[in-house]
Amino acid sequence: MANNNRDGKMSREEAGRMGGEATAKNHDKEFYQEIGKKGGEATSRNHDKEFYQEIGQKGGEATSRSHGKEFYQEIGQKGGEARNESDGNDGKMSREEAGRKGGEARARQRD
Repeated sequence: MANNNRDGKMSREEAGRMGGEATAKNHDKEFYQEIGKKGGEATSRNHDKEFYQEIGQKGGEATSRSHGKEFYQEIGQKGGEARNESDGNDGKMSREEAGRKGGEARARQRD
């Protein structure tokens, strides 16, 4: 049931929620993927490299504040394993080892 304000009208928040629920009932995953893709393409046309660097830095800082060193060790290890599976070792440090070391270094920065 809609929450009405003093004028007997639905609030913007309520109208938005109800509209979102109705849209979700009428569209599938592909619909949302397509509008997300279009939004990403429009954003990339309207912003430069510095914009993405800034939001990436902000996201990294926010993630850093909310996760402990185990998180970074785990994603470093997973990243290293994924890279290692994608191609052979060329005599350099394994990607798994590099990922693990990167995760450990990042965790030390947080301590």
